[in-house]
Amino acid sequence: MLTAEDFYQLADGNQMPKLGLGMYKVTDESTIQTLVAGAYQAGYRLFDTAQMYQNEAMMGRAFQNAGLARQSIFVTTKIAEENQGYDATLRSLESSLKALQMDYVDLLLVHWPLHQHFFDTWRAFERAKAEGMVRSIGVSNYGQIHLQYLATQANEMPVVNQIEVHPYLGQKAIQAYHQENQIVTQAWAPLGRGGELNDPLVQRLATQYGKSPAQIVIRWHLQNGTALIPKSSQVERVQANIDVFDFELAPEDVNALYGLERYTRISQEPELVYERGAQYPH
Repeated sequence: MLTAEDFYQLADGNQMPKLGLGMYKVTDESTIQTLVAGAYQAGYRLFDTAQMYQNEAMMGRAFQNAGLARQSIFVTTKIAEENQGYDATLRSLESSLKALQMDYVDLLLVHWPLHQHFFDTWRAFERAKAEGMVRSIGVSNYGQIHLQYLATQANEMPVVNQIEVHPYLGQKAIQAYHQENQIVTQAWAPLGRGGELNDPLVQRLATQYGKSPAQIVIRWHLQNGTALIPKSSQVERVQANIDVFDFELAPEDVNALYGLERYTRISQEPELVYERGAQYPH
């Protein structure tokens, strides 16, 4: 069972689990059923989906089939680029809630910043929160400049920014900005889509601590104050990924992992997406 130490306090007063299950590219219904049930049994309470993932309805059925009480789970979804704008955001959120079989989501994120819908989409988020359709509102893939621009018109600021973070892309500068402005950093692709797990340093630390390479990197995130949503389609790996609350990395090992920085992205530079007005094609 999770304790208070396993949650981050959000600026709006809500709490969010530090470690959740990402559902990107998991679209097989039987796999989702197995993952949700197995993850919950292992202690996961945060489940992260998105309109773009095309698995919200499958997630909704998995929650129901597992018999999970609504108040026992924290569910995140994201508004896709094609659904941004004031009216489209609200309509698509209603569709997402219907698919998830829920009256509200715990966290709603703007999936990418787009110049043509930038403020209208956020106004819709604020309305959705005021009407109880969401508990907390945040963004994904926003750079510092986008957060500063949003602050010129927003009535309330995002409490979470979900961004690409892993040892090859530490994102120290924006994480420091988040901390200064009461925004929780949540890492997607926190294991670098698996690439960093074969790094000699990660392998050495795994042997040293008697943990898997994935557990080493997940622990690194947690000690940096970063929330994260590692993904896997294998329930055994999902269950192993949460077994990270019984050890700590030495400070010199945390710094050594930061030393792997390559400033390389798996996905796109957020400013390019903002200027182009779409993530795809790329």
